[in-house]
Amino acid sequence: MKIENKNIEDINIGIIGFGYIASGVFSLIQRQKDYLAKKIKKNLNIKRIAEKDLKKIEASSMKGLKDIKVSSNADDVLEDESIDIIVELIGGINPAYDYVYKALSSGKYVVTANKDLIANRGGELLAVAERNNVDILFEASVGGGIPIIGPLKSSLASNNISKIVGIVNGTTNYILTRMEKDNLSFDEALKKAQELGYAEKANPSSDIEGYDTACKLAILSSIAFNSRVTLNDVYREGIKDVSSDDIKNALDMGYRIKLLAIGIEENGEISVKVHPALIPISHILASIENTFNAVYVYGNYIDEMMSYGRGAGDRPTASSVVGDIIKIARNFDRKKKGIIYGCSCFEDKKFKSIDDTISKFYILIDVADKPGVLARIAEVFGRNLVSINSMIQKQTDKEKSARLIFITHEVVNKNLYKSISEISKLDVVDKVLSIIRVEDLS
Repeated sequence: MKIENKNIEDINIGIIGFGYIASGVFSLIQRQKDYLAKKIKKNLNIKRIAEKDLKKIEASSMKGLKDIKVSSNADDVLEDESIDIIVELIGGINPAYDYVYKALSSGKYVVTANKDLIANRGGELLAVAERNNVDILFEASVGGGIPIIGPLKSSLASNNISKIVGIVNGTTNYILTRMEKDNLSFDEALKKAQELGYAEKANPSSDIEGYDTACKLAILSSIAFNSRVTLNDVYREGIKDVSSDDIKNALDMGYRIKLLAIGIEENGEISVKVHPALIPISHILASIENTFNAVYVYGNYIDEMMSYGRGAGDRPTASSVVGDIIKIARNFDRKKKGIIYGCSCFEDKKFKSIDDTISKFYILIDVADKPGVLARIAEVFGRNLVSINSMIQKQTDKEKSARLIFITHEVVNKNLYKSISEISKLDVVDKVLSIIRVEDLS
């Protein structure tokens, strides 16, 4: 019901793409309409929706949807001069980039949950927004309902952020959790995630190979370090090679394995990497389970701060999308538009190659069970400046075979991988099974 108040202004919204996130946005605005009008002194009106597959809308029984102008042509939304905010929820880069570019160029604000778009071409779109004195907000592109982008751009803006560490993909976190709790193989845990709808059945690669996480890290790092980071700048490893043996070995040594997004700024250089890692069970990130996400931020004035919550789903993501709409609405002036946050990438920092970064490593190797094997492996490590912190030997099911578990001290990555290349060629080595980084998160 519309609040009758002369001081309450109408804010007209157009939505492009009407999947499960958009339906969540529509439902939230309709349900909370009176509450939001009282809270922000603005009426949020969804005026138009563009959806390529009109059957989605025709089949919907959502209250109020039948009263909205609907079209299969996005231009009907983009060219409506009465619309103030465009909400882009189709995902991907094309044609989303063209739609958002057109909206910003015509002086409309944009809200999106599109991590691929922002991670790859966000800099271009922020520049277009600035030229037209509007803004593009994208809180929902990282962490679903977790507020992290807004805080980085506002309440934490006075800090020099030195490090960001996050678990920002619910699918991979669910898989690793179930591998540990239910003693499942990777394939078994992936299948369970697909059955529950957490992972795509046809092609789960975006999640399990780390692309989704890398996009989110690029977005967070750009804001935190004030320098443009794109998907191509992020080093990436997925979780498909993490075995149930790795999970058990990590637990035995006091660690859990998580897929981490890690961004570090040091001495004007940025390191951005996504990879599975052993983290101490005592660290709070080790307790993040199933589809929950968390982002840890290190700042020179706040010290450490963590945001935690549901990282996906229609309701949490819709909450972030509508939160961005509210930010715009609160500051909205149709006669004199203004930038809400704008682009904070005012520097052009260098990137540190993954080869030159320093890490600790967990290494799992099957070898021949006979005298002299360890000495030969140790000689290779020593020659390449790799120092071993601990070593455990276990028997395998194979006769005359042993399994060696190494944890290294901090080592330059290229030295470690040079060692592994040489060790894998030794005649006493059956196979190098796993190489996973160890992050103490201190």
